[in-house]
Amino acid sequence: HVVALGRVVYVCVFLVPFRDLLLSVALGQVLSLLICGIGLTSKYLSEDFHANTPVFQSFLNYILLFLVYTTTLAVRQGEENLLAILKRRWWKYMILGIIDIEANYLVVKAYQYTTLTSVQLLDCFVIPVVILLSWFFLLVRYKAVHFIGIVVCILGMGCMAGADVLVGRQQGAGENKLIGDLLVLGGATLYGISNVCEEYIVRNLSRVEFLGMIGLFGSFFSGIQLAIMEHKELLKVPWDWQIGLLYVGFSACMFGLYSFMPVVIKKTSATAVNLSLLTADLYSLFCGLFLFHYKFSGLYLLSFFTILVGLVLYSSTSTYVAQDPRVYKQFRNPSGPVVDLPATGQLEPSVTYTSLGQETEEEPHVRVA
Repeated sequence: HVVALGRVVYVCVFLVPFRDLLLSVALGQVLSLLICGIGLTSKYLSEDFHANTPVFQSFLNYILLFLVYTTTLAVRQGEENLLAILKRRWWKYMILGIIDIEANYLVVKAYQYTTLTSVQLLDCFVIPVVILLSWFFLLVRYKAVHFIGIVVCILGMGCMAGADVLVGRQQGAGENKLIGDLLVLGGATLYGISNVCEEYIVRNLSRVEFLGMIGLFGSFFSGIQLAIMEHKELLKVPWDWQIGLLYVGFSACMFGLYSFMPVVIKKTSATAVNLSLLTADLYSLFCGLFLFHYKFSGLYLLSFFTILVGLVLYSSTSTYVAQDPRVYKQFRNPSGPVVDLPATGQLEPSVTYTSLGQETEEEPHVRVA
């Protein structure tokens, strides 16, 4: 009995957390591979076929989201119906849809003004944005090991940018560099806002609601932007089966990214997802070694493993969420009986620890001193 008990303890203490850690890192790398596919198809479209249509490409993705998730909401009954959601939160999702559209547009536009290396480095600005927004709005609290993991990931990204400089892979004109850098910072900020809002929605509402609303407002506003800014470029595209296949491949990867990201964010967090996505450029590079004959540097491998080490460090321990009992009373228990908190005495916030393991449906306990 003692031996059997020891085996159970070993599995629970060591094997289960290690399995969840590997699952967390692996899920993030699936997202990176999807972004790699998005980058490769975009590169073929723009360089080989001179189809510079970023707004149209995003529009195709939003249309797919609309057809799958918005129509799902439309046929639901009760409070989860499309019209019921629009009555309660339409303006919030409208703003979120515009933020998501412009985040994609600003970063793509930045490539016309600055270099690939600048985009890669400045795009990391999304990480501090997500951390700050998560701290103040989601009440996420980090431990020292999380900050160490974040720093290691960013060092790995810097190593990759240095390797690009050494092998002469600074793609982009580099003209009006300040404008390009500002566009990247603006896009990274909007990405951070979108990711944190996404984390809140998928944890407190539903993944289908988030994707359905993004599909609805994203297709509407990107369609308007397409008609105003990109209709002439679309007419110049030399349509054939190869270009059509590239558009299909891009849309499939983009749709997969949008559909799968809420799952990974709910399993981990917006911060962990953005750290995982740092490897996407390296996957694109490794593919480019064979497809576009890029020059190789050992620093790329060093960068890849450095980012992975940072991801493992960040995912090795859980963050926690501090809940103010007054906030809990107002938002987490709207339908239950209202229990007045004592007017005197110090309020002790409850602390809920997030886990990479199986989620429970239990509400966090509120303790009042």
